[in-house]
Amino acid sequence: MMKRIVYREWRIPPARYWSILGILAAVIGIGTLSFGYMEHQGHWVTGMNNAVVWGTPHVFAVFLIIAASGALNIASIGTVFRKPIYKPLGRLSGLLAVALLMGGLLILVTDLGRPERLIVAMTHYNFSSIFAWNIFLYTGFMIIVIAYLWTMADRMGGPFNRPVGILALLWRLALTTGTGSIFGFLVARDAYDAAILGPMFVVLSFAYGLAVFMLVLMFTFADEGRVIGPKILRRLKNLLGVFVAGSLYFMLIYHLTNLYGAKYDGFETWLLTHGGIYTFAFWVGCVLVGGLLPLWIIYHPEKSKERNWIAAAAALVILGGLSTMYVVIIGSQAYPMPLFPGQTILESGFGDGVGGQAASYWPSIPEFLLGMGGVGVAMLITAVGVRVLQFLPESLADEVVPVDEETMGEAAFVKPA
Repeated sequence: MMKRIVYREWRIPPARYWSILGILAAVIGIGTLSFGYMEHQGHWVTGMNNAVVWGTPHVFAVFLIIAASGALNIASIGTVFRKPIYKPLGRLSGLLAVALLMGGLLILVTDLGRPERLIVAMTHYNFSSIFAWNIFLYTGFMIIVIAYLWTMADRMGGPFNRPVGILALLWRLALTTGTGSIFGFLVARDAYDAAILGPMFVVLSFAYGLAVFMLVLMFTFADEGRVIGPKILRRLKNLLGVFVAGSLYFMLIYHLTNLYGAKYDGFETWLLTHGGIYTFAFWVGCVLVGGLLPLWIIYHPEKSKERNWIAAAAALVILGGLSTMYVVIIGSQAYPMPLFPGQTILESGFGDGVGGQAASYWPSIPEFLLGMGGVGVAMLITAVGVRVLQFLPESLADEVVPVDEETMGEAAFVKPA
């Protein structure tokens, strides 16, 4: 007979908890100082220029935003697709989704160049712009997820749990598609002009969000000594493998489509063979670190049973995700933009279309620290949330988690810690 799932606050010793908050606050403080420095001095102290106008902070921001959508996937599987084994994870899934989105949006706001003019963007809308639509998608997502958490935590909200869950699922799919479409609708850039970027970002979000979720879950449980049973850990690990394989598939189709069309031969040849740091980031960061190595760990007959190796696979997916965003966001801007397609330009003040020379960009320390500040905000919200409210199950042991038809009789596949 299954035991009832009991949720408890994160009860680590106060000294340990405050030390974690202190580290996160220091990261946020350094990020804030970096923002102040760039805001006061101007963007000339960053690596950005007239060609690369979205720099490293955008890499962190977009990663956090799409990971927020993917983190909610666990709650959706349990509620919408009626998989009881995932239901105990729904509260942490929702909290992490809100926290990651907040961190990503704060980076975007502080990297606008004129953050004080955000109120203009929020009160004057150009509905022919995908940026205007995304403001509604981001704010709506946060409201819906908070309502979703209420239906999970309050008995009065129970009857609305699945309807709100379905709405949250559809909304986050629209949000991630809209984020990918920011790039896919930019026809001026050879690398961006692709409709597949919308659905590709959806699949990428599944992998990145689940990887972040698994690391947070494993850290919070291990730090307090709570139990994660082999059954649920194996399910999460296999799910991560499916999402990582799906991400590699979409990237393959994206590049094969570009290679097939003669219009994009220049960009693909540059990126895949002699694009310098961008070629390295693609093959080593995106493909090897973010794809092949995690898959090797996840499906290795022995290493896939070790919790430390599973955590390593999730960490590699995150590193690969940041590399992917670096290539998609910065590499696509660095490639020369054809001002007059089909014509040869001998001279240009911005270096666009001149001899195939890529724009120079190197991340500055303030840019990197600003991005890390957004990560710190997301983790701080998560740490405070699990400490103050009952987001974490008391145990995820095999005899506690609900059983569905796919897990009945399932043997222990993951060795205990």
